[in-house]
Amino acid sequence: MVQAEALIDKVRAWVAQAQRVVVLTGAGISTESGIPDFRGPQGVWTRDPEAEKLSDIRYYMADAAIRKKAWQARLVHPAWEARPNAGHEAIVALERRGKLHALITQNIDGLHQKAGNSPERVIEVHGTVLKVICMRCGWKGPMQETLIRLLTGEDDPPCTLCGGILKSDTISFGQNLVPEVIDRALRCAAEADCFIAVGTSLQVYPIAGAVSEAKAAGARVVIVNAEPTPFDDIADAVLSEAIGNTLPQIL
Repeated sequence: MVQAEALIDKVRAWVAQAQRVVVLTGAGISTESGIPDFRGPQGVWTRDPEAEKLSDIRYYMADAAIRKKAWQARLVHPAWEARPNAGHEAIVALERRGKLHALITQNIDGLHQKAGNSPERVIEVHGTVLKVICMRCGWKGPMQETLIRLLTGEDDPPCTLCGGILKSDTISFGQNLVPEVIDRALRCAAEADCFIAVGTSLQVYPIAGAVSEAKAAGARVVIVNAEPTPFDDIADAVLSEAIGNTLPQIL
């Protein structure tokens, strides 16, 4: 316990000295708000392997039944009821102190913005469930407006502009990441003097490479995650306690 407290004190001092803190968040910070992850022991896909098809662009575009099931899942997505937790709020406090250079997130739930982080500081590398996009014409709009169409009887609502297929504005399996978004995330990581990875396994590339970018640029690297990651050996500190307890202490 003494060692853990000493490490937290050390990380808190690094954050206090830093001018450009970059935070990378993964599913672990959202699970504490009641949003299940996908691949964990109790993950959505672990419990229902068929559900993975809903996030595969090949199945989604080719099969109306998959789209209908996906829309029903969006109606009851936990993001609508979830509330930011103490970990989210700690990152907001960091921004208010003027230290948050960028917040890179693998999450699609919008909880960072709901907590109070400035949208312009949040880099959503996997998109957002709060918006829909037309796969034909590229139109985007609020998700809630399309969900209302489901409640009035549509089960696979098409784009009102061109009749194309709509989906959540998230990156599905089989879709390319947006190069400009990834470039911005990696560039910001390379500009950090303190880089904190929170609740992510750091196994999904290219965004896991942000850790190496930050380290190569001389940043202190801190990992806050319940399970070991491939980057623990190069990190300056690894903390494995609950995110909601740890982030308020270090930020």
